[in-house]
Amino acid sequence: MYRFVLTRQWVCLTLVALVLIPAMVKLGFWQFHRHERRVAQNELIAANLDAAPVPVTRLTSPGHEVPRADYWRAVTATGTYDAAHEVVVRMRTNQDDRVGFHVLTPLVLADGRAVLVNRGWVEGGGDPRGYPPVPAPPAGQVTVTGRLKADETSGGSGIKDRKGLPDRQVMLINSGQQAQALGRTVLGGYVELTGPVPPDGSPEPVGAPDHDSIGAHMAYAVQWWLFAAGVPVGWLVLVRREKRDREAAAAQAAAESGAAPVSV
Repeated sequence: MYRFVLTRQWVCLTLVALVLIPAMVKLGFWQFHRHERRVAQNELIAANLDAAPVPVTRLTSPGHEVPRADYWRAVTATGTYDAAHEVVVRMRTNQDDRVGFHVLTPLVLADGRAVLVNRGWVEGGGDPRGYPPVPAPPAGQVTVTGRLKADETSGGSGIKDRKGLPDRQVMLINSGQQAQALGRTVLGGYVELTGPVPPDGSPEPVGAPDHDSIGAHMAYAVQWWLFAAGVPVGWLVLVRREKRDREAAAAQAAAESGAAPVSV
């Protein structure tokens, strides 16, 4: 009755179904693991943002690679801004998705070492190759608070580190690069300023990372698993429909010839 499933067409269809099932199950677990990573990251961000600020020197040092466990950790630093060696970071957007620059200013600590401080976002000027209008940092000794971030790299950020840029403009926030430019020791990573906020709101502070959204990865995972479950169901539906069609064709042929219908 079901001998037709051994035909070449049906053998190929069955093999395709057998390949699709584990592939869809694997895709579902891939999306599920992405969901788990997103949830874990949100919990890490929330915990680090809520933690009491600690001195930045307690978490990083020259050449130190900031681990993911310390990303967005609240830190403090006391020193004097080195406005003469301030640079701007190209192609950065603010919370309204406008393209401009991030202002990167070294903060020289009491021991002579420096930590990079991302003071926030500013608009570009009229000349795309000129230095944008940047408010001067506070003079004298200041104490800043902010979020600790890791050095940016092309591999990690997807931003190409272009050469031949205008003077005092960079593509990446990288303590190693700035240490060479400054000629002084720089702590690894950088601080994303959260306070004190300039009275006029410029530079515009960088917004806190999103840690509420979990995305649709779990929904996609369930979707893939439903697709995987639907493959054998669909295969059975096609088999039964093929059987009915063949039986109907056999019955019609038998009626036309006057013979008894045969099973297929």
